Amino acid sequence: MKKYSILRLFFLLFNVVAFAQFTQNPLPYSFNALEPYIDAQTMEIHYSKHHSGYIKNLNAAITGTPAAKMTVNEIFATVSNLSPAIRNNAGGHYNHELFWSVLTPEKNTKPSKELEKAIQESFTNLDSLKVKMNKAGAARFGSGWAWLYITQAGKLAVCSTPNQDNPLMDLAENKGIPILGVDVWEHAYYLKYQNKRADYLGAIWNVINWNEVSKRYSDAIQKSQKYNP
Repeated sequence: MKKYSILRLFFLLFNVVAFAQFTQNPLPYSFNALEPYIDAQTMEIHYSKHHSGYIKNLNAAITGTPAAKMTVNEIFATVSNLSPAIRNNAGGHYNHELFWSVLTPEKNTKPSKELEKAIQESFTNLDSLKVKMNKAGAARFGSGWAWLYITQAGKLAVCSTPNQDNPLMDLAENKGIPILGVDVWEHAYYLKYQNKRADYLGAIWNVINWNEVSKRYSDAIQKSQKYNP
């Protein structure tokens, strides 16, 4: 009986691992690390409930479908042919992983020289970029995201998307590689800022991880040059 129980447990664990294709990376800082700009309770709920929920629902949605063998980027490349559940939850997972990575408690990070030059070419200066990003986030009706992304021509641009869509999706109006995303769903800010989304958008620049954004910019440019020599 004991041997049977151990074998049964083994197969249960094997099945969980086999079908749980997507997992959540550890948060790279504590829940209270971004205070006072993002409060600890919001971070904990956002990471532990909302993001983890997208992963759970995504793994359930892809089970028994061709998407079960796809990477998240492969899902995005054909997402128009997949179910709304896969689209919404794959976007929710990817978008949040990017979001956590571009936030930091470290003070005064700055864009790399390469990214700073690109910002000047596309937006004049960093302050102008912030204004454009904030405007995109504030103007997004309902839930969604504001993005700084690399266009297919290798240029910096700003856009917003509804719900959990992003520029990597084949059905995106503005296609490209996102390097900075700001979550403007109410669950990202409502406990602290209530209905004042603009205040949240203004405050979040205090915790942007420009080291990570710069790295993503460099990687995206290399990919862009590969496909547009």
